Formats: sequence, C-alpha cells, structure tokens
Amino acid sequence: MHPIIPAIISFLLPGIGQIIQGETKKGIILFIIAIIIACLTIYVSSIIEIIGLIWAIYVAVDAYKEGSLITWL
Repeated sequence: MHPIIPAIISFLLPGIGQIIQGETKKGIILFIIAIIIACLTIYVSSIIEIIGLIWAIYVAVDAYKEGSLITWL
C-alpha cells in the first residue's frame, strides 16, 4: 500500500492509518487522544481546535513515515 493512503486516513481519523498498517495499540492510543481533544474542543474552548489540527497533522505524518518504512522493508 502506498504510504499516502494511511496518511490521509490518519488525517481524517487520527490513529486509523496506524491500525490499518498493523500498529493496532499505537493507533488506538492516538485515536483516544484525538477523541479527548475533540471533547475538549466542544466543552472547553474552540481554541483547542488548533491543537486538534496539529495533532491530526502529526498523526498523518507518523502514518506516512511508518508506511514508507513498511513499504521499503
């Protein structure tokens, strides 16, 4: 699988790209953190949404890097 696919999936649903690459535990942890950030955005402040965007970008980049590593192994 091309590494851009899990990266896009992880940007839209953080952690799911890691799960489809076989990193289930890591993906679940990243997904739970994304849910916590989303809840904080809803109940605390919309400024936290920026943190959520940064988190989604980080998770997408991580999925891309892991996908690139898996592709070349």
